[in-house]
Amino acid sequence: MRLTGSSSQGSDGCRRTLHAVSRLATDKISLHALHFRFSGSLQARSGPDDISLFSQMDSFLTAAARLLSAGDPLGALKRIALREDAPALALRGIAMAQLGDYPRARELLRRAARRFGARERLAQARCRVAEAEVALASRDLPRATHGLDSAARVLEAHGDRANAVHARLIGTRFHLLVGEIEDASETLASIDLANSGLPPALLARAELTQAELCLRRIRITDASAALDRAAAAARAAGIPALVAEVGRVRNALSAPSARLIRRGVVQPLRLDEAESLFASGDLVIDACRREVRRPGFEVRLAGRPVLFGLVRQLAEAWPADVPRDRLITETFGARSVHPSHRVRLRVEIGRLRVVLRRGARIESTPRGFRLLPLRAPNVAVVAPPNEGPAGAILALLEDGECWSTSALSRALGSSQRTVQRTLRELEETAAVHSVGRGRSRCWLAPALSGFATTLLLPRSLQVG
Repeated sequence: MRLTGSSSQGSDGCRRTLHAVSRLATDKISLHALHFRFSGSLQARSGPDDISLFSQMDSFLTAAARLLSAGDPLGALKRIALREDAPALALRGIAMAQLGDYPRARELLRRAARRFGARERLAQARCRVAEAEVALASRDLPRATHGLDSAARVLEAHGDRANAVHARLIGTRFHLLVGEIEDASETLASIDLANSGLPPALLARAELTQAELCLRRIRITDASAALDRAAAAARAAGIPALVAEVGRVRNALSAPSARLIRRGVVQPLRLDEAESLFASGDLVIDACRREVRRPGFEVRLAGRPVLFGLVRQLAEAWPADVPRDRLITETFGARSVHPSHRVRLRVEIGRLRVVLRRGARIESTPRGFRLLPLRAPNVAVVAPPNEGPAGAILALLEDGECWSTSALSRALGSSQRTVQRTLRELEETAAVHSVGRGRSRCWLAPALSGFATTLLLPRSLQVG
């Protein structure tokens, strides 16, 4: 799921701080699910009870591991903060990650992996999984999946199913974050949650990830069922922050996620209403994903902004027509209408007719053009809460984490220059602010008050 996201209203700074504190042990960084078992003098006794994972370690390591599993990093650090052995370094890294100090966490985990050495392949794999989640939480996307698959294979080969599943979940969350929905579905499908025997906290995280995948696909019934299972697992885990996270995701189901425009009337649209709309048989112009769809027909226009701009204007005016001059000025950005613009409009309308031939016709009228849906009773437009390319950036920044320009570019599938230009425009209006300088510069933004950002997140909505 999103690592620190929230769509509720409230004071920007106070709200973000409270959410960061309340969710340290859950989606922001769920490293309490990693269980380190080392060979040699520190080899843990195998068995079904997760509490005995560190049974042959000294009492301080055992206590620190239990506290981290319960989401108490400060308590864990009180017991191991001054230790430099490999297991303590790994646990210290997890504790710093839960506290949000990602650079320090990454350094400690790398030191732990080096201390274990080449013989401790299992311990090194666990450190790599922990480092991958730190990278994902800090939005260091190039490092988030580096070596993750190989670490998961090592974990599976050594019988550490819990951490292998945890690695697969990190990969799934990465794919969701950058909008690779099909890849996320494939990775999650490789995990047999029904017969996994996972610890309750990790099972809750897996069900939350399943719920987000369903939300991104606008399958609200499936998402609600996954949230019910996640809530039961979170209660069994006994971690209040995890229970709160499930509740926060459930609240997103009742929050408006977009605006519905039909026959000139604009009204908020929830996710369940969007699901019903997409299945209703109406011709829907989805401005959040830049698609035109109805049951049995779907056209993606994310890479063709001119065609999408034309069809959206025609859909918003339906059943009336749209004057040619208005289509030219709003779609082409022309200050005045020139004969060459009229020629270009005819060309673009011809292309649009070809693209929509199975779903709609475009009829010429004395003053302009009119959209005529085929086998659809109505035409509706699903519009984002914030118009323009800035909406996609704000939806990603809504999670409360610092995003670098390169990470935003990777998640949006756009060039860094385009993202930088949009960020400068947003900064001038105080919609975002930057932290740091040079290559360490990253960006923050308040939440989109009162709106869930689910429909804005898929990769098909690109900047520019």
